[in-house]
Amino acid sequence: MKKIFIITGEYSGDIHASKVVKELRALNSDIEIEGIGGENLAAEGVKLFANQDKMSAVGLSPKILIDHFKLGKSVVEYLKNEYKPDLVLLIDYGAFNLSVAKFLHEAGIKVFYYIPPQVWASRKYRIKLIKKFVDKVLCIFPFEKPLYAQYGIDTHYCGHPLVAQLPPAAPKREFFRSHGFDLEKRLVSVFPGSRTFELKELMDVFKDSVTRLRKRHPDLQFCMSQAPNISDEVYKKYLGDFNIKVIKGENQALLSVSDALILASGTVALEACLYKTPMIIAYRGPKLFYWIYLLVRCIKRVSLPNIIADKSIVPEIIQDKVTPLNITYEIEEILYNQEKREKMVSELGKVQEMLSDKNSALEVAKVIDTELFT
Repeated sequence: MKKIFIITGEYSGDIHASKVVKELRALNSDIEIEGIGGENLAAEGVKLFANQDKMSAVGLSPKILIDHFKLGKSVVEYLKNEYKPDLVLLIDYGAFNLSVAKFLHEAGIKVFYYIPPQVWASRKYRIKLIKKFVDKVLCIFPFEKPLYAQYGIDTHYCGHPLVAQLPPAAPKREFFRSHGFDLEKRLVSVFPGSRTFELKELMDVFKDSVTRLRKRHPDLQFCMSQAPNISDEVYKKYLGDFNIKVIKGENQALLSVSDALILASGTVALEACLYKTPMIIAYRGPKLFYWIYLLVRCIKRVSLPNIIADKSIVPEIIQDKVTPLNITYEIEEILYNQEKREKMVSELGKVQEMLSDKNSALEVAKVIDTELFT
């Protein structure tokens, strides 16, 4: 029986990993799988070496660094001396996974990397680490394969996981009725992020933006999305007593039925793009991390639709420019400037066409199955 170990670090990685596991077992039942993950991997029957809950913290505090160091050391020792897998599949979570890859490579353990670090966006030097410590890269963007090929890295283009995983658009009238929205008003939905520090940085300015838009446009209604990995207690801490409908666990449906979106960047922007829903990106992080980002970035765009298209389709309001005034202006433009709105929808459709229609999880499973059983 072949053994596989999967390492994820965040909620999205856990979802992608669970899809890969399902496809792997459909191809070949003669495998044993363990990993670091969350509820989605556990639901697929994967034995968890550790839960990823505390790994999604962002920052450089001594506790975070020590926790990651201890986990990295313990998982490497476990894999080298006890589990001895035939293959380790790393998924996203670059800083931790690349450090682990070094020790796994030195131990002679085969390492595949699905959703590799975005070396094209920042810290391009990491591609040298990938070449040295990773046996095969399983990339998700079409432009990544030639990039890695330039460095002689064995790469397979799997397609983006969202293409196959994203559900169809929700029926708008049914969704509006079930959540008490007015069918005669347009819906602006706010996605303040899936990490606690994002709520801390963005929630107040998003609330102020909604207040401003409400006063100016009685024809609009608003709601806010709560990421499923954010507890009600944490969310309430930053939302306070602000009067707005909150919807939890229905991200895709909400993205698909909204008339305009205020997003804190991330993968959610690509999800919105696939639904061709007009959006703006408004993102602000701790100043220290923004300064570091400015030093290491390779491109000036931050949202995936703009990066994939290699041009500005979606307005990006970043750091000190994240104000209620700027957010209000950009939302008004994509709601009331019909020419601009139609152009954005058209351009989002072109981005959708650029992404492969491959089932990404199945592609990953096929590559691993071929590696282990042929």
